[in-house]
Amino acid sequence: MTQFRFGSRVAALALAVAAAVPFAAHAASLTLYSAQHEQVVNMLAKDFQKESGISVKVRSGEGPALAAQLVTEGDKTPADVYFTENSPELVLLSEKGLLAKVDAPTLAAVPAKFSSPQSDWVGVLARENVLAYNTTKIQSAQLPASLLDLAKPEWKGKVGIAPSDADFLPVVSAVLAMKGQAATLQWLKGLKANAQIFDDDEGVVAAVNRGAVATGIVNNYYWARLHAELGDKKTQSTIHHFGNKDVGSLVNISGAAVLKASHNGEAAQKFVAYLVSERAQKLIAGSHVSFEYPLVKGVSPDPILKPFAELTPPELTIQQLGDDSQAGKLLREAGLL
Repeated sequence: MTQFRFGSRVAALALAVAAAVPFAAHAASLTLYSAQHEQVVNMLAKDFQKESGISVKVRSGEGPALAAQLVTEGDKTPADVYFTENSPELVLLSEKGLLAKVDAPTLAAVPAKFSSPQSDWVGVLARENVLAYNTTKIQSAQLPASLLDLAKPEWKGKVGIAPSDADFLPVVSAVLAMKGQAATLQWLKGLKANAQIFDDDEGVVAAVNRGAVATGIVNNYYWARLHAELGDKKTQSTIHHFGNKDVGSLVNISGAAVLKASHNGEAAQKFVAYLVSERAQKLIAGSHVSFEYPLVKGVSPDPILKPFAELTPPELTIQQLGDDSQAGKLLREAGLL
């Protein structure tokens, strides 16, 4: 009888442990849908695991595609956190009711204007839209005063764009918010007539640097990454910052959110909080890969970047920029997608 009781207790203990294992394993990991730079995200995931003991499974892709996937998956998504390069994708998910509220201390880590008005995502990084130009093909005095000028006939064959790149959508959304639908469509048709088309912004900035095209619309970090790769001697290009709050100097916000359907909300909140911690922001700023602006006060960006306080972006709110849905329609109507 004693032997039977002992065996029963062992069996009961084994069942209890077996039942606990799946929960423990689940609690020790989370799934991240990421549209940010893979090298940087992998660095952050490893550092977060070292600090917290929570592992991060990363699924990488383009921001709009991942956002669309999250909408399709709904409450069945395996994702716990979404980290993307542009606010419109987060606005879309917020509109669909798919995001959980971000913990208040996390939101407090960055200025409120860079995060969701609904408190369901937090801004992590920022970068500026710029015009890259080849210094042997064009002089700074010849550059346009406005991004909108690039649709004029005199710029035919002199500008490169990547309309299918996720980073081009917010530029179109910004023009739409500031100038209206008719003017935006006219601008896009002018760009179609004038521009060389590339698959992505990396292709644009590389073509500008080798002189295949005189100028190109990109985010600032694409040029900085190319310069870091090539060095001063092989860099035949630089960037132009549009002034006077021109639409061409749009500042884009990268942000992160916890999915409402997350099965590990506590770990997900910890990871989002980590992204806006001083430790993570310093890692990003010093990576020499991201070349984006940290949003946490007191963390300096890479020295190659123009000081954030000196940028002159248009006065557009996150709500005005919207969810990019109209931008996509106009790009298709103009024949650019």
